[in-house]
Amino acid sequence: MQNIVDFIQQTFSTQEFIPLHEPRFIGNEKKYLNDCIDSTFVSSVGKYVDTFEKEFAKTVGSKYAIATVNGTAALHISLILAGVKRDDEVITQPLTFIATCNAISYCGAKPIFIDVDLDTMGLSPTSLELFLKKNCEIKDGKCINKTTDRVIKACVPMHTFGHPCKIDEIHAICHDWNIELVEDAAESLGSYYKHKHTGTFGIVGAFSFNGNKIITSGGGGVIVTDDETLAARAKHITTTAKIPHKWEYVHDEIGYNYRLPNLNAALLCAQLEQLQPFLDNKRALATEYKTFFESQNIRFIEEPQESRSNYWLHAILLDDLNQRNAFLDYTNSNGVMTRPIWALMNKLEMFKTCQSDELVNACFLEERVVNIPSSVRL
Repeated sequence: MQNIVDFIQQTFSTQEFIPLHEPRFIGNEKKYLNDCIDSTFVSSVGKYVDTFEKEFAKTVGSKYAIATVNGTAALHISLILAGVKRDDEVITQPLTFIATCNAISYCGAKPIFIDVDLDTMGLSPTSLELFLKKNCEIKDGKCINKTTDRVIKACVPMHTFGHPCKIDEIHAICHDWNIELVEDAAESLGSYYKHKHTGTFGIVGAFSFNGNKIITSGGGGVIVTDDETLAARAKHITTTAKIPHKWEYVHDEIGYNYRLPNLNAALLCAQLEQLQPFLDNKRALATEYKTFFESQNIRFIEEPQESRSNYWLHAILLDDLNQRNAFLDYTNSNGVMTRPIWALMNKLEMFKTCQSDELVNACFLEERVVNIPSSVRL
């Protein structure tokens, strides 16, 4: 494995510790931050919030974008906008970051775990349709789970590591079963499926700008939608549901203090200006990785068919759990940070009782997928 460590160190032009994914601030970040500080508008009101929302919507091709304090908050509000309520059920994939299931749980709903496809690592439309035909029925215009007698209100596929899932097929199935499609696009800024940006297929989509994402403000998230009414409500309930007034404090429903501060938005405006160079840089790295790992008889995970991935986190597929563990131990002990894919959500204590299908592909990937250093190279 030393040749793999050597290659990665040479690729990143250093012999020091190589992190999995670190941010790059090489544009107007300091300029915009200083301007924001000088303006004294550093909280949730300011020109950079407005500018970022406008530019982000333009970037992904949505009509509206509503900035939030982080990606989990964006997904939580997205589920509320989709009508998810306590004791509803929400279909998602077990192979995802915990934020997906946390957001579902914040609504008082329960996740149902459906298997992923091997080529996308995202929710499988075939498995989704099989589950619905076997377990569900339409009653009074609602999708009812015959096993639990609960309403399946929404479906939340996630674009794993920025690789788009078969989101058009999922959208069609959800439409047929009266299920709202909410996209967890946290990792997929800059990714396209059939020439359409991820996050824009469903009623709403949620993105993240955590410190390890392709662009970052240290935190941050955004909701995108083409629905004017949903956009207005998203802005309202993320600002504590306060009715606009010069001095009175009147709130008309339960709201959340989820708006993105202007200070963070200043960073994001500068980062968004660098998005295309970052995407080009990461795609070049993917090409180098693919060539190298082919010479090692190790599969490098490439973008799925009919997709253009942002290659946010690069990943390889090893032979089995033993090889995966040996790889993780050796690389991390020799100055190269690597990590396994997430533990399956249905194996976590709080979700062990949730309904699922057989999850054959998810279990296969859990034992074999490893992320390797993926930072934009300077």
